Amino acid sequence: MKPRLLFISPRFLFPLDQGGRIRTANTLRHMKGGTFDITLVSPAPPKAERFAEQTAALCNRFLSWPETPASSLQRAMAVVGRLPVAVAMDASVAGRTLVAQELATRPDIVVVDFPHAAVLLPDDLVVPSLMFTHNVEAEIFSRHARVVRGPMRWMWRDQARKMRRFERDTLRRFDGVVAVSTRDADTLREAYDIQHVEPVETGVDTEYYAFHAPDEAPAFGPTEGTVVFTGSMDSRSNIEGVTFLMREVWPAVLRARPHARAVIVGRNPPEALVAEAEARGLRWEFTGLVEDVRPYVAGAHVYAIPLRVGSGTRIKVFEAMAMGCPVVSTSMGVEGLPVRNGVDYRAADTATAFSTALLTLLEDAPRRQMMASTARNLVAGRFAWAQVVLQFEALCQAAMHRDMAT
Repeated sequence: MKPRLLFISPRFLFPLDQGGRIRTANTLRHMKGGTFDITLVSPAPPKAERFAEQTAALCNRFLSWPETPASSLQRAMAVVGRLPVAVAMDASVAGRTLVAQELATRPDIVVVDFPHAAVLLPDDLVVPSLMFTHNVEAEIFSRHARVVRGPMRWMWRDQARKMRRFERDTLRRFDGVVAVSTRDADTLREAYDIQHVEPVETGVDTEYYAFHAPDEAPAFGPTEGTVVFTGSMDSRSNIEGVTFLMREVWPAVLRARPHARAVIVGRNPPEALVAEAEARGLRWEFTGLVEDVRPYVAGAHVYAIPLRVGSGTRIKVFEAMAMGCPVVSTSMGVEGLPVRNGVDYRAADTATAFSTALLTLLEDAPRRQMMASTARNLVAGRFAWAQVVLQFEALCQAAMHRDMAT
């Protein structure tokens, strides 16, 4: 009989429109049928049954409680509470009850997705446990505080303080902690004095994100060129990054290529940002939610990652590289990933550097081709999900036997 793994997620995993969901779903999909019998527990939104087939591909059994989105009033009240707002919003009496019932059956190991999900756990964990961290959570808030002005800076600093305390206390409860990069693992060890943390690589589905050579993208003239960004546009980090691209980077791009286009692919783009692009007369398209990002990436000439806020690793980097779309990114956009500036991507941390990198790639077809091929070879050779999941499964087995480093 296979050992039983209970996997607790604070988010329903579909649709796969966020990096954390993509990473978790692919991890479970490639683990199913392997060492463990997997029970997945998470909230479920109305009409979740339309994802029944996809969910069944991740686990042997799926259990859920009704998802109840927080109101604006609840969020506002949580700002002054003891817990970080992001954590408080995941609290659920129904979720705690279901998790307690499953833990009472004594699974061989419990894996908890994101520190936030700790609010669904009992005070004492009586089975071997593993925490799957996708970010250094407190870092996200600290970085927001660095790029905002006025009263919001105080709010982000306060949330960072609360998250540091919560993250430290939560991670210490587990037999093992998984980080998504060596950089994150080192940060968690140093910030929280946690030694039982190990990294796993970030993966990519190299078959789904099939290679399209840059010369297969639509032809464009000397005043044109298409830049693409993909990511949920209700994410504060993505909003800040795309705003930076529009206001600080794009003017220089237009001076050299007045008919250049930007395609922003992702759900719920802020109305104010869409209106600003229209008011400026920019050739920007905000797609909103799409079923498949691949046609937009294949139709672009450069992939932009203008992120200045966040933590963890961005799966979008490897998706773009797998498809052969040359990447220009801030250092934070590729943080934690073993990619080489000038070889696998172009690094750009200022507005001037970013516009220069975009224009250089748009103007140099051989360079685009070389970078695309090199980056594709990198991700296909080292970061296919089937390889990455072997690392994760080994850490689950180690935690189950309580023999991770202490």
